[in-house]
Amino acid sequence: MSRIAPPKSLLARNIALLIVLVMLSQVCSLTVLLHYVQRPRVERAAAVFANYVAILDSLLEAVPDDARAALMVRLDDRASAPKEAASAPLPNLLRLYRTYQRDVFLDSLRKQLPGDMPVRWQSEGGERLWIRMHAKSGPYWVALPIPGDAQGVGIDAAIILSLGLAALAAFTGYLIQRRLNRPLQDLARAARRVSAGETPPPLPTDGPTEIAAVSTAFNQMTEALQQAEKTRAVMLAGISHDIRTPLTKLRLAMAMAPLDQGDESFTAAAESYLDQIDTIVQQFMDFAGSSEREAAEPGDLNALVSRLAGDFAGLGHEFELTLGDVPSFPFRPIGMMRLLMNLMQNAVVYGRVGLSVRTWSEAGMACVAVGDRGGGLTAQELEALKAPFQRGRNARTHSGGTGLGLAIVERIAKLHGGTLQFHARDGGGLEVWAVMPVAASRV
Repeated sequence: MSRIAPPKSLLARNIALLIVLVMLSQVCSLTVLLHYVQRPRVERAAAVFANYVAILDSLLEAVPDDARAALMVRLDDRASAPKEAASAPLPNLLRLYRTYQRDVFLDSLRKQLPGDMPVRWQSEGGERLWIRMHAKSGPYWVALPIPGDAQGVGIDAAIILSLGLAALAAFTGYLIQRRLNRPLQDLARAARRVSAGETPPPLPTDGPTEIAAVSTAFNQMTEALQQAEKTRAVMLAGISHDIRTPLTKLRLAMAMAPLDQGDESFTAAAESYLDQIDTIVQQFMDFAGSSEREAAEPGDLNALVSRLAGDFAGLGHEFELTLGDVPSFPFRPIGMMRLLMNLMQNAVVYGRVGLSVRTWSEAGMACVAVGDRGGGLTAQELEALKAPFQRGRNARTHSGGTGLGLAIVERIAKLHGGTLQFHARDGGGLEVWAVMPVAASRV
């Protein structure tokens, strides 16, 4: 048998708990009302009514026959109780409290009356009490009106008022909980923005003390992260400057130095190493998040792809272009260019053949896919290379890499609210997809 799972949200749990507590309090209040207030009241009414019946029975026995006959007619006397009258009426599930009061009244009334004066309760055709009276000519059943205390008169309004107050209390609790949940929701949204690399505005601290303390701590954490980001940017800029300055001087000295036939191979190798170091420094800068500080602006993805494909074609690497209908959407131009260049460079270095770039849009997403026909890594192996400093088995023969290429691409895609995906290509090879929302909310 499956167990009902409790609500997951704090709002739903608190409202459910509040409703349960209100219902429990209502049940307890109704129990106290019926047992300690209404029951004594009904028992007193039954005692008074029994005394009235005894007086009426004595009066009927004492009056002359002709006067008694006229009086019995007015009391709607009958030789037997009507079939609608029952000694134990059926309970009314919709009005249990009235059933309870009726049973208490009948039990108390029967205890007060002699055993030869049975009582019947008629519900159909109007509620009345039928009681068998003594008379000289024989017992007769007479109908008497039911006292208001036995019918629960007035308790309906009390119960309706109590239920109304309970509903008001539950609704008030709901509004209070909604007010308490709103700063928590703001905190969750701000935390998601921080995890996406954004800087959310400070959270308000004018709410309840506990919520204000959490908001203040979050604001302090955000400021500390911003300061750490600034420190990291300054440190990386310093590293870049300190490394590139001597490299530039070395390159200049090598270019100005007189060369003979034996030094040309050394110079070429040295320049190759310098290019590799420069590439490594740039990849570290890209991975450090320089694109995060770049402002987004509406741009044409197809135009950027066409321009990069032309640049690669000038270097002898032809990419087959299939440009679909992609609407203009906001993206970071330099970051998007680095994303595409890394993917296309990987295709050139590791795929070599069947180079292609295609774009399309669907379901509010802009998609760009870079593919090749090389027999390199599988999609599963490429997924593992998203982690920083991971290099595939086909990179052993290629120097100058850091294992940050796909990590940089994925970070840029995430900055645009998108994802990086790997798919097997029809006809062999692989495609790397960058899928980004057209209306990017996190750019």
